[in-house]
Amino acid sequence: MDREIIERAAGEVVRCRLAKERLAGLDGIRDEDAGYAVQALANARLEARLGPVVGHKIGGTTEAMRRLIGAREPVAGEVFAQTVHPTPARLSFGDFLRPGIETEIAVRLDRDLRPGDAPFDRSTVTAAVGEAMAAIEIVDDRYQDFRRAGIATVIADNAFNAASVLGEPRSDWRELDLAALIARTWIDGQCVAEARSDALMGHPLEALRWLADRRAALGRGLLAGTFVSLGTITPVQWLGGPCEVRITVDGLGEVALRLV
Repeated sequence: MDREIIERAAGEVVRCRLAKERLAGLDGIRDEDAGYAVQALANARLEARLGPVVGHKIGGTTEAMRRLIGAREPVAGEVFAQTVHPTPARLSFGDFLRPGIETEIAVRLDRDLRPGDAPFDRSTVTAAVGEAMAAIEIVDDRYQDFRRAGIATVIADNAFNAASVLGEPRSDWRELDLAALIARTWIDGQCVAEARSDALMGHPLEALRWLADRRAALGRGLLAGTFVSLGTITPVQWLGGPCEVRITVDGLGEVALRLV
């Protein structure tokens, strides 16, 4: 891939993210690997404004989400320190262009998953997990038209990620059947969605295995201390204005967000 094309595309991603302008399809960025190359360069620049990368998100871990974003496989993004909040969180609706919420399980690693150790299996990635928690991912439709922009552009822009709200972590999460947890999404006191955690590729930690292998293919690993939000269990809920959001995941508790 031409370095000049990557540089130009990364500059456009950074400019639009910081200016809160909608991103069009990136010229010359047509496949997933090119999208990840742009993402890496753009994120290195965004860290100066948004803080270091402290986590990762996985999108498209359900078939419905892959259809929505036009992806053949899940997609990965990185999460910046200044966009991560503990529950309960209070954020401004106006800080986003078209926000949505996703009801997720997140895990925090207590050991590295290094590229040289790939390919991974579920037991290997499970051994690397120190804590699990319920989480809200705030996604933002920052695109002029994400379907026309294409999946490579969406990847370059961290696959809709805008913020994360993390619940209380559990270090004894292995006592839970992580694939059989019921997740619910509540908006202004009304339960709007419910689903089971095996919607995530049959098991939430299959999503983690996928991410470890995908990053290894790019020559990158996952570091101890970072968290991974494993994908939305219930369908994304796009928000029309300020509201109260609450999500619950059996065994992992609840996460609350107020958008004002």
